[in-house]
Amino acid sequence: MSAADRLTFEIDGMTCASCVRRVERTLAAVPGVSDVSVNLANETASIAAEPGALPRAVAALNEAGYPAPPRHVTLDISEMTCASCVGRVERALAAVPGVLSAHVSLASERADLDVLGGEAAVERAIAAAEAAGYPTRRHAATAETTGDRKAAEAARQGRLTLIAAALTLPVFLAEMGGHLFPPLHHAIVGAVGQQAFWVLQFVLITTVLAWPGRQFLRKGFPGLLKGAPDMNALVALGTSAAWGYSTVATFAPGLLPPGAVAVYYEAAGVIVTLILLGKTLEARAKGRTGAAIARLVNLRPKTARVRRNGAFVEVPVAEIRAGEQVQVRPGETVAVDGTVDEGASYIDESMISGEPVPVEKAPGAAVVGGTINGTGTLVFTATAVGADTMLARIIAMVEQAQGAKLPIQSAVDRVTAWFVPAVLAAAAATVLAWLVFGPSPVLGHALVAGVSVLIIACPCAMGLATPTSIMVGTGRAAELGVLFRKGDALQALAGVRAVALDKTGTLTEGRPELARLTPAPGQDEGRALRLAAAAEAASEHPVAQALVRAAAARDIALPAATGFAARPGFGVAAEVEGQKVLVGAARLMAQEGIATDSLAAAAAEIEAQGQSPLFIAVEGQAVAVASVADRIRSTTPEAIAALHALGLKVAMITGDGHAPAEAVAARLGIDRVVSDVLPEGKVAALKALQDEFGAVAFVGDGINDAPALAAADVGLAIGTGTDIAIDSADVVLMAGDLRGVARAAAVSRATMRNIRQNLGWAFGYNVVLIPVAAGALFPAFGLMLSPALAAGAMAASSVLVVSNALRLRRAGALPGSPPDRPAPARRAAPAHRPA
Repeated sequence: MSAADRLTFEIDGMTCASCVRRVERTLAAVPGVSDVSVNLANETASIAAEPGALPRAVAALNEAGYPAPPRHVTLDISEMTCASCVGRVERALAAVPGVLSAHVSLASERADLDVLGGEAAVERAIAAAEAAGYPTRRHAATAETTGDRKAAEAARQGRLTLIAAALTLPVFLAEMGGHLFPPLHHAIVGAVGQQAFWVLQFVLITTVLAWPGRQFLRKGFPGLLKGAPDMNALVALGTSAAWGYSTVATFAPGLLPPGAVAVYYEAAGVIVTLILLGKTLEARAKGRTGAAIARLVNLRPKTARVRRNGAFVEVPVAEIRAGEQVQVRPGETVAVDGTVDEGASYIDESMISGEPVPVEKAPGAAVVGGTINGTGTLVFTATAVGADTMLARIIAMVEQAQGAKLPIQSAVDRVTAWFVPAVLAAAAATVLAWLVFGPSPVLGHALVAGVSVLIIACPCAMGLATPTSIMVGTGRAAELGVLFRKGDALQALAGVRAVALDKTGTLTEGRPELARLTPAPGQDEGRALRLAAAAEAASEHPVAQALVRAAAARDIALPAATGFAARPGFGVAAEVEGQKVLVGAARLMAQEGIATDSLAAAAAEIEAQGQSPLFIAVEGQAVAVASVADRIRSTTPEAIAALHALGLKVAMITGDGHAPAEAVAARLGIDRVVSDVLPEGKVAALKALQDEFGAVAFVGDGINDAPALAAADVGLAIGTGTDIAIDSADVVLMAGDLRGVARAAAVSRATMRNIRQNLGWAFGYNVVLIPVAAGALFPAFGLMLSPALAAGAMAASSVLVVSNALRLRRAGALPGSPPDRPAPARRAAPAHRPA
């Protein structure tokens, strides 16, 4: 960004002229920022900034309390072929005024930008990428276009491969066949003559380079001249060297030393043909890496029936507005998120929950876009449309995770930054060594070895090793109901040694019911329940709602309560019918100095059953003790067994007393229990577990779990929990199913193992075969690697990396279970309503 560049961007939090002056002073104090103008009406700031000043300005505004929120923009970028391309595009985008950060993924061919400055900055970013030589456009949030683009690319490369093969095959058969069967060579030369034979080869291979191979020359040489060589530069140099030497031998043989007149046209043609074949196979494989997104997108219906002017009419889903009524008939797909107004049916929500059992829907129930209606007809009011629907948010999260750059990638980036220049240097050193020490024909041997080194080096494999595994792994996780909101969580989860679980709503169903109510001697059970339920009526806590439901089940009318006060971790207090009522744990009674001796025996029995006693006190006297039972989820024992099978320790953090917590832990086989934990104490409990075990993942679902989710090495939120918990988490489990934790850990480990395999292959391939191509085997065995074989190895290298990543589509099966298979995009509606 030059001093002459101006940038206008939005500012949050300004309410008056004083705010304007404060923002102006803050920006003016930033080194490199000048000519500051702040507009309160449209809440924007306009500045002139020198290079590097914008991030400092944003940080200063955040510190002053007036954040400048960046826009997240995704661009589709074509014609990137290797890690060098990625680096070039990232540098071009990062230099654009208004671009705070730019991350480019070779696997998905996308760039994710954080941008200040509105549409102008986005257009400048597109122009910068285009100027760097890479066609760029805004990303359309549809996997159909991505899939179509990949298919079109594979088809185009396939056509070019066939053309190159058709032109190269006669040359290859004549030359290689002549080596294997010399009479064939003598017959051809005798029929047309040596010179005519070479001229024919020149015409065919020149056509190969000028037509199918032009893409390598068009990108390779400009990059080389700019000092930014990539894979295309290596191919362009190698093929041009073979072609150029052969052309001199054909038309000006006198320029070459005696004994060095030979042609290598077939090498140039085979190199182009095999690399094009590799790019075709790679494009097809890369198209399959986005299959998970494609399946999600295909859940969206194209049209829906919306009530307009008193009648239901079919309109495109994109035209539905929040608040409109939508009709979904039997077997149809729910178009958008909403709340049922009329009708009753069962809906297949397996795409959200992973559970195959249809869920009953009646007026007041929520429906989710992309789910499949059963046999009934429903009318619902749209509450979220477009990018706000759950399906759209899921797709966005998966796409964001797929484009993430893991910490392991930073080491790869450092290597790939110098890899191509190093290969060029190695090729030059190889040619020089052969010219100095090689046997006759010296020039021919030097050419073959130098070209082989250029061609066999494969920066593409190194560039694809990590992002393709991330794409397939996060896509597979999404199919299993696991969404990685933050890409680095994919790597972090593979390193955890223990999983800490909140009890309520995580281990349990989160819907407790009153299991027992024991009055103190001389007290009335009904009165105790009526007063306790009245005091709890204003609370949204699951235990409070259990008491309210129990009173309703007994047809007990609840009086009004006043002065309600919640005491997190203790209980509640309220005034009911002029009496002070307390409902809570034993610690609340102790805090208030209320004796519970008369209820001690009943409380002990409750704790022995693995439940926590809940005391009810009226006017300073304990009148009853209750127990509220929250059933263990049916899938919890299997989930904990799966975590143990993965070698993970399992801990439970709960506010329950020691005895009931230990009873639950013993029943489920939990390794470590942290009991009597107040909501604000969960972070401290988590820190203690981290000190004991190392990296710890935390699983929770409630508002009071948010700090622990943020403090954990990896936070996993149950998708049926609160928005605050989900926003604080690194990973979201879409179903209220703890088995998702084991699946997430299994996918994470499989993905990281796959990345290490890919990197091991990509680096090992280059380390081993570049010396072989240079002629390392020649002194001992007299063997040299043909440039054609080098091209085949180079093409196969990238294909192997992508193909290996595709194996992750079967990852995530729980230990001892058969491999999970991705759910089909469309499922038939049940023929009959489940009973």
